[in-house]
Amino acid sequence: MSAVAARRLTIAVFFGGASAERDVSVASAAQIVAALRECGHTVIAVDTAEGPLDADQERACLRPQVAAAAPLQLDDASGLGLLARDPAALFGDPRLAGLDLVFLGLHGGAGEDGRLQALLELRGIPYTGSGVLGSACAMDKDIAKQLMRQAGVPTADWCMAPVAAAEVEAALGWPVVVKPSKQGSTVGLSVVRRPDALAAAIAEALRHDDEVMIERFVPGRELTVGILDGQALAVGEIVLHDSEIFDYEAKYQPGGATEVFPADLPAALTAEVQRLGCLVARALKLRDHARVDFRLDAQGRLWCLEANTLPGMTAMSLLPQSAACCGIAFAELCQRICRAAMRRAGAGAGDA
Repeated sequence: MSAVAARRLTIAVFFGGASAERDVSVASAAQIVAALRECGHTVIAVDTAEGPLDADQERACLRPQVAAAAPLQLDDASGLGLLARDPAALFGDPRLAGLDLVFLGLHGGAGEDGRLQALLELRGIPYTGSGVLGSACAMDKDIAKQLMRQAGVPTADWCMAPVAAAEVEAALGWPVVVKPSKQGSTVGLSVVRRPDALAAAIAEALRHDDEVMIERFVPGRELTVGILDGQALAVGEIVLHDSEIFDYEAKYQPGGATEVFPADLPAALTAEVQRLGCLVARALKLRDHARVDFRLDAQGRLWCLEANTLPGMTAMSLLPQSAACCGIAFAELCQRICRAAMRRAGAGAGDA
């Protein structure tokens, strides 16, 4: 089947919102909207902070480049804007009549943690990505790591704040990574090397979430693998230039990091990353598409960092690079994500 679908769908691409990852979502949507139209679908771009966009608003809003600095959390507890304030008004907009599918291009906040997924299920609207439970489990890093451990996936030791520096030193040693438990794109993340810096790092993370994780820092190579409809894609390596963590600037700004696909690894190690990535996806009940990140330490041991249920779809994002390395162009990647969602909804994905 070609990248252009035999069956044309009416698809709303939900993006933007008011979470800390709004700019990443906007850049993802710029790519997704264009790709789905290339496939022949009717596409409505919906900024959940404002509602459906007309052509002029699209041109003004949809930009493929992510902002140079991580945005602060906007004044919106849900991160969804209009969709949270008045969902009936949004779904009642005549431009959204006859929707076949919602393509979720949101990142972080209620767009990725299961709340939006629950709303769509209550309204009977098919959507891309993981379901309510999988989204919630993966977004909550504490729960995710517990499920990984139970599934036999190695992940670094951790504890949850509040915790005294002496307890952290005894349990984890230094350095540690301090991060919001339910955020993405390393928003609010710090590497702490001294006991006297712990409190400030926890305070910074609390600006973005009500729970904070303190995790043993694992030095080594940064690896990632895309998961598409239950199958592992190519393994990539992120070579950091000026940072020891794959932070917001390294992810989204030119020159922050070099992404190598496929990673230069022995075949057996590549296969193990792919096996563990699929194991994580099953343990967390992920579906359609996801990305799983690892560290490879100096002893050759793999440690799972996290799973992303709505990974970035920008021009620089890792999932599209992982797919491209397997011969799957961006438009076909979007098409296959839609096909998986429609098949799950029982809507004849063989034609989608």
